[in-house]
Amino acid sequence: MTEVIAHRGPDGSGLHVDGPVALGHRRLSIIDLSTAGAQPMTNEDGTVWITFNGEIYNFLDLRAELEARGHAFRSHCDTEVLVHGYEEWGEALPERLCGMFAFAIWDARRRRLFLARDRLGKKPLYYHLGD
Repeated sequence: MTEVIAHRGPDGSGLHVDGPVALGHRRLSIIDLSTAGAQPMTNEDGTVWITFNGEIYNFLDLRAELEARGHAFRSHCDTEVLVHGYEEWGEALPERLCGMFAFAIWDARRRRLFLARDRLGKKPLYYHLGD
């Protein structure tokens, strides 16, 4: 599936598979050009995974708030703010975001997939249920 959208992300690709879930990503590097910004991205213990497309305009403010709450960051990209934001605020995360976005978060502990899009649906979000 990621090959079909290779034109949307020429800077890299990634895949994470865990049981019934596979997260695929094509990367267009904009904010953090290092490998630390590669996706799918995980938290420190590998229990929360994300694939994300878009831009979070208020990610620096959210990052500062999350760091004040004890979260440690490995990258400088807005994607990691979503990972730690989900850990901190759960399903309320999208309400705190300003931007254009679509993302899928796999919560391995709860065995749950959480999908979200910005209010206008500007970014594409594709999923498939089945074998």
